[in-house]
Amino acid sequence: MAAATVALYASPVASLRGSEFSTANAQIDQERRACSLPLARNIASSSSALFSPSKNLSLRLSRNHVSKAVKVKGVRKPSPVVMTMAPPRPPADPDMSKSEGEPSLGIEEALQTDGGEEQQPEQGQSDDAFVWRDHWYPVSLIEDLDPSVPTPFQLLGRELVVWKDPQGEWRVFLDKCPHRLAPLSCSYHGWAFKGDGSCSAIPQAAASGPESKAKFSPRACAVSYPTQVSQGLLFVWPDEKGWEKAAQASPPMLPPEFSDPKYSTVTIQRDLYYGYDTLMENVSDPSHIDFAHHKVTGRRDRAKPLPFKVHKSGPWGFAGANNDTPTISTGFYPPCYYYNKIELPVKLPILGDQKWEILICSFNIPMAPGKTRSIVCSARNFFQFLTPGDKWWQLVPRWYEHWTSNKVYDGDMIVLQGQEKIFLAHDGDINAQYGKLTFTPTQADRFVLAFRNWLRRHGKGGPEWFPEARTDRPLPSTVLSKRQMLDRYEQHTLNCSSCRNAQKYFQLWQKIFWGSTIVLAAAAGVPADMVIRALLASGSVLSAAAAYTLKEGEKNFIFKEYIHSEIE
Repeated sequence: MAAATVALYASPVASLRGSEFSTANAQIDQERRACSLPLARNIASSSSALFSPSKNLSLRLSRNHVSKAVKVKGVRKPSPVVMTMAPPRPPADPDMSKSEGEPSLGIEEALQTDGGEEQQPEQGQSDDAFVWRDHWYPVSLIEDLDPSVPTPFQLLGRELVVWKDPQGEWRVFLDKCPHRLAPLSCSYHGWAFKGDGSCSAIPQAAASGPESKAKFSPRACAVSYPTQVSQGLLFVWPDEKGWEKAAQASPPMLPPEFSDPKYSTVTIQRDLYYGYDTLMENVSDPSHIDFAHHKVTGRRDRAKPLPFKVHKSGPWGFAGANNDTPTISTGFYPPCYYYNKIELPVKLPILGDQKWEILICSFNIPMAPGKTRSIVCSARNFFQFLTPGDKWWQLVPRWYEHWTSNKVYDGDMIVLQGQEKIFLAHDGDINAQYGKLTFTPTQADRFVLAFRNWLRRHGKGGPEWFPEARTDRPLPSTVLSKRQMLDRYEQHTLNCSSCRNAQKYFQLWQKIFWGSTIVLAAAAGVPADMVIRALLASGSVLSAAAAYTLKEGEKNFIFKEYIHSEIE
């Protein structure tokens, strides 16, 4: 496969001085400029100053090796831009002049419509059609990216590759080498590239003559995308020509509670084999929690009416809340950010009146048709000792918390697979016909209807896939088995630094305990003293039990059967 070498440097290349190319002629200099991207300004905290090509810096990337680069003096990284958001206000202060009031006036009015479909003053798409490629998309949690290897990723059906340059900046390229179109995320011919996409080395080219100039050709360029690191997330702007737009836009921000020491936080990401709209509909529906996640994060006997209302909606998304206890505030900020805040007043011995708060912020990224990445960041201000953290008394490891989180994903997985199959069998616009296809008479479904309404009126019916996305193929949910749908290893463990490393230790200690089991069992037959024999035999049994326990625990990283009806 292609180009093992990707020499990626931050390259706000507004102008390239001819003096920097003293070894190249004017024609070569002009070709190099044609390959550069117009990045006159830094993109938040992810860009740095232009590096002179005369330095001949390169980072050679492969799945197994990253060579070290020399340090560049006199280059300073810009200070990170720290931004906060206080939902349910949309993160980028959008124009709400065309926002609408509450579309679902209540149960009586909802029942008067066909299946609870919300009445709207206009039909079809609005004039404010959403441009899917003009937004920041989170690619991954930074803590789960391996800086030593390139990481392939899909976004809107396009193959990308994520990697970290020698200056500590994360970069995103189109995962396609200009040489012979093989993936850049693999090692093939060793071509090297800089952060602006220009080629810095072609190992097969002669040192002199026409071949020596090949690396300066625009045809030797790789495609580089704007990136930004914010609040532990790597964002990409999926338009290689959108650098100026990206510089003027801000990514959606987590609420300030996530940096408040009074709150503990947990993060997880998992790739799910159902569509963006299916996942977004699911996260817009709190009422399923007590049933789909019974004895995980909810209980069936606690289910009750949820009188939700949408307070504001428009091209920027929607925001709403209920008027009950606990109070649930929510907001959808397209393309993929969904915010929930749960507030519960409690009275505790000694401490008195308290207000427990849980924030669940999810980014639901359309990777490809029928495939979506879910990144969930949650925070809470109670029972912090039961969550991962850097405090000495926070002893729960992140990978153990992920065992519970993956139960939540599993609880949704088969339900949503079945739902998506039925929707896909429908011939027509699902968003336009949603109220007729479904029966949603209660206010618990208000946010689901609000999302479908946004998708119909502003979101063009769904993500705008890149041309290479194969929308004519059967979607994964229609062909994958239950075992494949619940495959935690492929969907999560491989992409999670905590679980991936924990699994290795589980496997290592299994070998140690199985080995000690054999050694102790063999040794038990040697001593004449029956007490010593009994102790060695007991040690062998305990060691075998420990190995078995670890083997069973390892299944949480790979696959666990989930059957709703068997959970009493």
